[in-house]
Order: sequence, then structure tokens, then C-alpha cells
Amino acid sequence: MQIAGLRLDDRDLAILNILQTEGRITKAALAERVNLSPTPCWERLKRLEQAGLIESYEARLSLKAFSPVTIVFMEAELDSHKAEDFDRFEAAMADYPEIVECWAVGGGIDYVLRILTRDIDSYQRLVDRLLEAKIGLRRYFSYVVTKPVKHQTALPLDLLTSDLTE
Repeated sequence: MQIAGLRLDDRDLAILNILQTEGRITKAALAERVNLSPTPCWERLKRLEQAGLIESYEARLSLKAFSPVTIVFMEAELDSHKAEDFDRFEAAMADYPEIVECWAVGGGIDYVLRILTRDIDSYQRLVDRLLEAKIGLRRYFSYVVTKPVKHQTALPLDLLTSDLTE
């Protein structure tokens, strides 16, 4: 199958699947798991990285260890819908470390943000700063997370590649 201009086989997909959940696996262990010798496995891994299929290797930290933490999802609507308004808002997101994710979305709102703060008071102070920053935020809706139900960082490669042919 062809992904990102790269021809992938079952071993390439196996390497990607393993790395999504075991980013610290040794090269030797990875090679063994996909039934390759270390050198060909390493060459495949480098090819996958160079093609941009692997963006980074990261540690997943436990939010419980940093308690208290409040997670809030915010829907954000802008005053105006000109390209420069979207650009200004998107550029401003980098200035707020509490905003850990921001997606532009279609529909009745413009953005969905995932925000991590210590508590609701900290969240409200962030909202006040956003409103004062003149970044075009007209209206927002807040959704406080009461408990995590599912959090998965690994992509479902089987589903994403099921329609692709060899």
C-alpha cells in the first residue's frame, strides 16, 4: 500500500503499531517483534521517519501525578471570519501554555480547545486573559471534564489503511 508517497508492507505497519504504544522499545526488540534482523529493521524505521510517518517520540505523563488538574474543553467562536482573524487567533494560541490542543472545526463554532489548569478559578483567569487579549474571541462554551473515559494516542492503523490496496 502507498501512504505519504511511501510503499508500506505488513512489517512497516507492524513497526508503526508497536512504536505507538512502546516508543522506548529497543531496536533489537523491535526487530525481533517484526521478525527482521536489526539492520533491515533500522533501515525501515529511518525510512518511515524520513517520510514523515513518525513525527516524534514522546513520553505520556500521568496527570494524576500532578494533581490537582482540571481539564476543560472550550468551544470558541470568533467575532469575524476573515483570514486574518483566524490567523491572529491561531497565532495567539502559542502564547497560552494551558491550551494544550486547539482544532479549527466546521459547524456552528470555529475552534475546540483542550485546556489544562489547576482549578476552575485558574481556568476563569485564563478566559479573562483571552477576552482581554483582543484576539477576536466573541463567545465561548466550557465543558469541565468530570472523569476520563477513553484517551488513546495510538492511531487505529488497521482502520486507516483498510481501504488502501497493495
